[in-house]
Amino acid sequence: GIIVYKPLPDSVTVITSKINGLGLFAKENIPQATNLGTSHVKVGDKIIRTPLGGFINHANDPNCVKVELHSDQELNAKRWSLITIKDINKGEEITLKYTFYNI
Repeated sequence: GIIVYKPLPDSVTVITSKINGLGLFAKENIPQATNLGTSHVKVGDKIIRTPLGGFINHANDPNCVKVELHSDQELNAKRWSLITIKDINKGEEITLKYTFYNI
């Protein structure tokens, strides 16, 4: 089959946020412990944000966490996925407590 790149999962969209600029929002109810996909990739000293990582806003009481799911010692690369830690309702903003960046 054909592999199609999807910058965001079907359950998520990007719209104007009350927190800051644009944010990620649930297009449908998303259960706790859902892996939304890769949010950040680190190669060497460089952190690359995917669309998930680029549009997610910070919250002190977030509904997601970044989990390191894959490391490649040979390439000095790491990958983080965005995992929901709460049930997220349709229309709710998806948030993360920032750890890579100063707020």
